[in-house]
Amino acid sequence: MKTVFVTELTAERSWYLIDAEGKPMGRVAAKVASMLRGKNKPTFTPSQETGDFIVVINAEKVAVTGRKRQNKMYYHHTGFPGGLKEATFRQLIERHPTDPLEMAVKGMLPKGPLGRKIFKNAKFYAGSAHPHAAQRPTTIEL
Repeated sequence: MKTVFVTELTAERSWYLIDAEGKPMGRVAAKVASMLRGKNKPTFTPSQETGDFIVVINAEKVAVTGRKRQNKMYYHHTGFPGGLKEATFRQLIERHPTDPLEMAVKGMLPKGPLGRKIFKNAKFYAGSAHPHAAQRPTTIEL
């Protein structure tokens, strides 16, 4: 019996739509990361990009529990001495509505060239409108 190897060229890839409104951020991020990676398919290959394309709408309305809206901190460095910047979840979602969910998904993907390539297959939108209607994405319920 031969082992079947699925490559990026022979992989069946679909488009999916996830509505994040009112859903916990971690659960949405875990589902998106798993589907981007291709772990929901029997042909999962760890070293190949065989996952699906994911469109996430209403990313700004994602739910967080407890006091995370006021207390959860996000940090980034400008590259200059003393350039550590910080923002709370609330400040970040006002400035860049999709960033918290994007960061959560990116942190769940592999680090390196493959993870960066896989992350490009995720599309995040703050509102309910998206330009991917031509791909006819299948709606996924969490």
